Amino acid sequence: MTTLLHNDAFAELLLSSHRRLTGTPLWPLEPGGDTARRLYEDAPFGLLAHGTGADPVFIYANRTAQQCFEYSWSEFMGLPSRLSAAADGQNDREEFVRSVTEHGYASGYRGLRIAKSGRRFWIEDVTMWNLVDADGTHHGQAAVFRSWTDEAQGRTGG
Repeated sequence: MTTLLHNDAFAELLLSSHRRLTGTPLWPLEPGGDTARRLYEDAPFGLLAHGTGADPVFIYANRTAQQCFEYSWSEFMGLPSRLSAAADGQNDREEFVRSVTEHGYASGYRGLRIAKSGRRFWIEDVTMWNLVDADGTHHGQAAVFRSWTDEAQGRTGG
């Protein structure tokens, strides 16, 4: 699997498809190189993407998302994205993903997720969108969560 960790073309796909579908920028980055590094290392939000398979697997997770979910890059890549949701949050997640597939994007979602350790947390202020390039080719879906709250301790990040 080609790594998208430091891939500026993929970073541009994340940014441009979000802007095209939602009408707003994902993050106000100054023009110039190193976009992929800045999205991965510096973004103050969790950013995830999964591919187009029947049971889509993660193809991208920035550092913030990795810290929230407690997975390293190599552990995240190839993990079925459905496994990010707690068992009692699966139906809610599937409905949200289906809405994004049909409408291009959806926002305002809050969902219960589960970290590698079993710790449960809420992702909040979530926007999810289809990753579609300028030619109309579908590459998967991406999601940004701008805040998160640990279910057990009530701590908030972001």
